Amino acid sequence: MIRLNIDSDAAELEAALDHLEALDADGRYGKLTVRRSWSAHNPVIDGEFARPEAVRWYLRREIRKLLDAGAEVEVDASRPKVPLNDPHLLDLLDEDSWDFTQKKLFLFRAERIDLSIDRLAHYTGTHPADFQRYVLFTNYEMHVDVFLQAFPDCVKPSRAGVQMPAYHHKQPNNLGVTLINIGVGPSNAKTITDHLAVLRPDLMVMVGHCGGLRNHQEIGDFVLATGYYRADGVLDELLPAAVPVIPNPMVNHHLQLVLEEEGLPYRMGTVYTTANRNWEFVKGRTVREIHVSRSVAIDMESATIAANGFRYRIPNATLLCISDKPLHGKPKLSDAAKGFYQNSKERHLGIVLDAIASIKSMHPDGLPTAAIRGADEPLMGGS
Repeated sequence: MIRLNIDSDAAELEAALDHLEALDADGRYGKLTVRRSWSAHNPVIDGEFARPEAVRWYLRREIRKLLDAGAEVEVDASRPKVPLNDPHLLDLLDEDSWDFTQKKLFLFRAERIDLSIDRLAHYTGTHPADFQRYVLFTNYEMHVDVFLQAFPDCVKPSRAGVQMPAYHHKQPNNLGVTLINIGVGPSNAKTITDHLAVLRPDLMVMVGHCGGLRNHQEIGDFVLATGYYRADGVLDELLPAAVPVIPNPMVNHHLQLVLEEEGLPYRMGTVYTTANRNWEFVKGRTVREIHVSRSVAIDMESATIAANGFRYRIPNATLLCISDKPLHGKPKLSDAAKGFYQNSKERHLGIVLDAIASIKSMHPDGLPTAAIRGADEPLMGGS
């Protein structure tokens, strides 16, 4: 067992993290026990970890914060790891039995961390330890091309044909940017965010295209989401649609500053996310919901990402670019779309990268997350 306290220096903390990784290599989960003298109602919190090398930067930061606040932290071996081909694994992964009021450091069971990290490697073709704190989602290869032009030395998928290829512009302490081409649709958006969440990123941003829904919008205008109409349905059983889900206001502030500084046309408002790629074929029903929600744009991923960001307490935002206006006689047609994509792709990704640079400058230790609470915390005493 290794014990850390407020007097522990950086070398001692790194030795504790090395110990966690050695336990994992030896086939055991590592366990963190945190004793917090300041908490009257919940002084001892603990949890297990698998594959700690993938979240080493996060463990380093969170443990250091706890130590500086006066906590004592113990690092010790726990039980043997459950093989991923064990038939009982599904019982241990069942979210219906999870305690979602856990502190965010211990939100995931070790088995879930292990499986999700394995799935991330499968889906993205990259090692999960290469993922950076700031994660961008796209569903267009052209954004990947722009990312590769900006960061030609980034880490790329190790094999061709992966389902959701990822690209990592690595910086020390995982302060760089990751771009994932997630494909189209809310099911893909849920799949990737379910697994990415175990890496505890500082930020997720959807960089996508949308249909404009208002008269005073043009092809190429931007949409900065301030809320979502969740017509995708994929998370309704896990998170009721009545629960308010909004982007992180601090992230939106930085995105808006870049849009304003560059004089780019944009509109803020609700994004309507649907699971029906051909929603125009049920126009009446969809348009009624658009009117009631006062939505300004329609897409297929943004609300899903935001809802999972809410569930897993990850700051998130959405910046879309209008590629078509199907309600105004401007559907997405092949020839027009090609010209739009060519003219918009560099600036679209550049806005988000500029905003992230601003966020990193103002918050080098990560975005403040005090407002991203557990489900019971607004009603409970203590901390």
